[in-house]
Amino acid sequence: MGAKSVGVAPPERLRADASRNRDRIVSAARDVLVEFGPDVPLDTIASRAGVGNATVYRHFASRRELILQATLYSMARIADEAEAALTDGDDPFEALRGFIIRAADERFGSLCSFFGDDFDKSDPQVRAAIDRLEGAVNALMDRARRSGQLRRDVALGDLMVAVTQLTRPIAGTGCEFAIRYFRRHLQLFVDGLHNPVRSELPGVAVTLEDLERRQS
Repeated sequence: MGAKSVGVAPPERLRADASRNRDRIVSAARDVLVEFGPDVPLDTIASRAGVGNATVYRHFASRRELILQATLYSMARIADEAEAALTDGDDPFEALRGFIIRAADERFGSLCSFFGDDFDKSDPQVRAAIDRLEGAVNALMDRARRSGQLRRDVALGDLMVAVTQLTRPIAGTGCEFAIRYFRRHLQLFVDGLHNPVRSELPGVAVTLEDLERRQS
């Protein structure tokens, strides 16, 4: 009787398995980085993703590359929310409000510290992520502005600064403390966007280009 042959997965399945592993690692990295910060051990990310350390190193050559991909993943999720909100035709301001709350749930403020000198904004994938996010959110704000409900003296940068700051952990406190209060303060901010305005804002509206220049 001949020896029993050992089945070998076809290349297509191997590629699909590798892609799923990579996606799990990026998603886990985003969650763990938000919870624990950039110095979290890669072992923790691997454990959260349900893979071994070797699998993480096989997909990502460095910690910086993994952090970059986790940040791009988070940006893509926020852009998805903005594009979905654009299809909500009932009330432009309520669509904007819903987007802001869902974008805040991404807690991007916890990731913004990763946008340091090593974060190359000229990288094509970074540029594409920024342009997509900017286009979708600007379209959402323009629609609310045209309806007369969004005050005219705010721009995309104002919104992004507020969401980033409100979802950044407060120094000396745990994440749970920030989560308890950021929704309350976020609602105060969103109400302040609504027309008619109750006060004149000092300075000028902040654009995304202004923010990029400050970070360069």
